[in-house]
Amino acid sequence: MPYYLNPFAKHDLPDFPGVLISLEEAQSLYAPGHPSSDAKGDLKAAEAGTESVGEYAAYTLEGLRAEIDNDVSTSQFDSIYDRKSKLINKAIQDIGMGRYQYELFCLCGFGWTADNLWLQAVALCLPQFSAEFGVDSVTVRYTTCATFVGLCIGASFWGIASDIVGRRLAFNFTLLICAVFGIAAGAAPNWIGACGLFAAMGFGVGGNLPVDGALFLEFLPFESGNLLTLLSVWWPVGQFIASLVAWGFIPNYPTNEGWRYFIYTMGALTFAMFVCRFFFFHLFESPKFLLARGRQAEAVAVVHGIAYKNKSKTWLTEEILNEVGGDPEKPQESTRLTNVEIVQRFFARFSKDRIAPLFGDWRIGMTTALIWFCWATIGMGYPLFNAFLPQYFEHAGKSGATQSTYQVYRNYAIESVVGVPGSVIGAYTVDIPYVGRKGTIALSTLVSGIFLFLFTVSANAEYQLAFSCVESFFQNIMYGVLYAYTPEVFPAPNRGTGTGIASFINRVTGLCAPIVAINAGRANPNGPVYAAGSLILAAFVAMCLFPIETRGKMSL
Repeated sequence: MPYYLNPFAKHDLPDFPGVLISLEEAQSLYAPGHPSSDAKGDLKAAEAGTESVGEYAAYTLEGLRAEIDNDVSTSQFDSIYDRKSKLINKAIQDIGMGRYQYELFCLCGFGWTADNLWLQAVALCLPQFSAEFGVDSVTVRYTTCATFVGLCIGASFWGIASDIVGRRLAFNFTLLICAVFGIAAGAAPNWIGACGLFAAMGFGVGGNLPVDGALFLEFLPFESGNLLTLLSVWWPVGQFIASLVAWGFIPNYPTNEGWRYFIYTMGALTFAMFVCRFFFFHLFESPKFLLARGRQAEAVAVVHGIAYKNKSKTWLTEEILNEVGGDPEKPQESTRLTNVEIVQRFFARFSKDRIAPLFGDWRIGMTTALIWFCWATIGMGYPLFNAFLPQYFEHAGKSGATQSTYQVYRNYAIESVVGVPGSVIGAYTVDIPYVGRKGTIALSTLVSGIFLFLFTVSANAEYQLAFSCVESFFQNIMYGVLYAYTPEVFPAPNRGTGTGIASFINRVTGLCAPIVAINAGRANPNGPVYAAGSLILAAFVAMCLFPIETRGKMSL
């Protein structure tokens, strides 16, 4: 049966003929000049007390076992499952980058796009909600708060659910839930109904970043790890799409039906992303998930499937998994983890034992504290300005006059277009000598904070458009580099804990942003923008104190 008719098909080795090679062939194919045999591999062999070629050559059972022993010695877990997982990592490393990973990069990018697309969609609808439902321009900001509630719950739920029901199910159905409730929000009968439907939509879209990032990482060879950070390039694409569609619909329907057509379109686009994922790309289930569920044969078949799609070869077999990753006395010992064990491992990332090493010495401790502070301040500062920018544009001008709907959405579209190149340029400047990650993120954050204050200096609509365009450009550089820098500075055994807490802090402070905007906005219309600028500048000060520069250096 074609895969597009059975997206959840299980796989067997005969499905992927011609990809298996022996360890002897792997030695000659990979050891001399393959990325897996570079200086990092030689260092691992030396630390394990072996030679990369010789008595314990890399591609013998003894050599593989020695390498796995060395790897697990640096991690918290040392079980049959962990050893076999690391052996699968090595097999994927040897297969290398190919068509499968590049297609998956684009489809995971849909998750990043959808996340920002719906944040902007809610922001773009706020002025219309005030007009149609009779809610004042300050109270209506609770719509954003409802969306963030859904985002927070979704991020927590899907992060755990993907470890229990599988990455493949979560990967597809987060977008489906988002699309269904997003389309339904377009037919909301009242403001309360719209808030509830946007919260349900947020529950779906909130799972995209944790699920898509984890899934992509599990299929990614080590030397291509920078592609994970490049997923942030898809973030401004969401704002770009939302702003252009809103500009096309909302100003052209004076009866206030424009926002409904806009939301229907956003839901239809999200559903199209789901269709592309579900029917036009066959996603293999994560081999690590299959291993955790005791489905070892399927895990090996998936690795063969990746090699088959990439037109590459692999040496991995069940026999090698059992001999190298298992107990030689009990080669068939199960690797299955119970649901309780899976949940325990998830929450173990946030235990005292996992957090303590992040403060093991002053250098890493200061880095951890500063990184988390930046995620907190930016997490609140970003939505304080961007989530309500259409409202700010609407009230630009003198004597309390409001701008036309057409001008509001035109200006927002222009601001979004200007911001798109920021992430791309940021990915280039982080590797420039004497600038690096720290210089790029600090400079872009400083400029973003300054132009937030300049935005309030003049009530002239053209001035505000110009200032917001500059702010948007540098803001996207800031966010892109922060996504890249954060996982690089944390030690590998505790990287998941450090980045997971940073993401959680970011969502929680984002949830608080609408509440701050509502209270500050009642006192002073520019109050939320002042708060956003102050928070971004506080992040800049913290960034100047970062003790670690990761340009040109391997991750810890």
